[in-house]
Amino acid sequence: MKVTRIAYSMGLNPGKYAALVEQARRLGQVRSEVWQRCGSIGGVGSGLRDRQVRDRWLADGKHVRFCVLANAWKETVRDAMADIAANLEAAKVEVRWAVLRRTSDPVERKRMFTALKTDRWASDPFLARQLRKHWKRGHNRTHDQIVVRADNYNAVVDGRGRLWLTVPGLERRKMVRIPLSTTVTPTGTLRLILRGGRVEVHYQIDASRMRSSQRPCGEATIGVDKGYTEALTDSDGQPHGVHLGELLTAESDRLKERNRRRAKLRSIANNAAQRGNHAKAQRIKANNLGTVKRDRQAARHRARVRTEVFTAVHEVVDKAATVIAEDLTRTFAGRKKLGKNINRRLAAWTKGATAEALKSVSERRGSALVPVNAAYTSQTCHRCGRFGGRSGDRFYCTSCGVVWQADVNAAINILQRAGDPDIALHTPHQRVKQILQDRTDRHRTRLPVQDSSAATAERRANHPNHSALSKK
Repeated sequence: MKVTRIAYSMGLNPGKYAALVEQARRLGQVRSEVWQRCGSIGGVGSGLRDRQVRDRWLADGKHVRFCVLANAWKETVRDAMADIAANLEAAKVEVRWAVLRRTSDPVERKRMFTALKTDRWASDPFLARQLRKHWKRGHNRTHDQIVVRADNYNAVVDGRGRLWLTVPGLERRKMVRIPLSTTVTPTGTLRLILRGGRVEVHYQIDASRMRSSQRPCGEATIGVDKGYTEALTDSDGQPHGVHLGELLTAESDRLKERNRRRAKLRSIANNAAQRGNHAKAQRIKANNLGTVKRDRQAARHRARVRTEVFTAVHEVVDKAATVIAEDLTRTFAGRKKLGKNINRRLAAWTKGATAEALKSVSERRGSALVPVNAAYTSQTCHRCGRFGGRSGDRFYCTSCGVVWQADVNAAINILQRAGDPDIALHTPHQRVKQILQDRTDRHRTRLPVQDSSAATAERRANHPNHSALSKK
């Protein structure tokens, strides 16, 4: 499995950064040209590949006007064509759903699916019409990236232990040396992203080469339940990532206040523009409504959240050889209507980061991740299986008369769900509820009937006026 790692520049010279910005701007023009020519139905229908585009530009001399080195614009063409292909494949997903709705004939479905897969959809009117509907012409908005081929850069550690990355500049034999904040040498094709005076070096490595892959996992089998106040709670009752809720709540409240102030400033700028005071409107937009600081703060918040989540998952894997977790890739509808503040905070709930961390860490450290159906694991008692009520972080079982910690109860249910022969991963939640209710009814029918003669005799024997009842 390939994973992406990011190295950051440290103390980069402003002149070097300006040269990289100019190179990225020119390569952005190359991307725009590729999307203009090939990012539509007509361009894809012609069947052009990145090498054919490169050969055509070399033949007609179009590459000269880009004023960048050959390797730079060729890699940009390849990267842009890959983005177009990925965009087309995403549209094909919607077309496949349209094919399923159109016909139930397996032969016809197979013919259409084959035509989509082999890019022969242009001859089919229905497929071509659906692709025009779901795949609009794309436009390039990326002007801050440089793709560097694997054999076109060099990384050297100086005498002080500092790593320097040398990449091509705008002219031949004029390289740009970038100091990095890491001692790990990047490998493979690099993607340089320029943000706020700093260079991000994105590269891919094999997950087995990562340091954490040498860290062994535990031996137990543990069920985990995701949460908001803490990232995970295991079936042993131990919480992990206890600061996640604080991070999400603080960031949500900060964004609420900041966006309220930005909306007020935007309204002032719009009113000034309507009155003809365009200078004031321009000053507000330039100095108060920028996105550089906002994006930088958002990136820092995402990094803190990912650190908290990954640390929590590592703590679970430290003692678990098998991790039973609810399927976090599914979406659930019909949520209860909550307050505005709660809905806003839950909107930032990083369920995807938790799913990514569980999958990545378990693969790298050799533990097994078993996803299970999570339907009603938070609404049933793990001891008797009956439905109960939940209030905050407490789960009340009316049958057992016991109060459980809600996340621990859900984690134990998830652990038990792994060996359930009746509830599969993709069993609909309506069917799961019916199965749980049937089990509860069968369990109840095994108990003595309360209106039977034995039960009546027992009640009479325990009655305080037993002697008076017996005389009657």
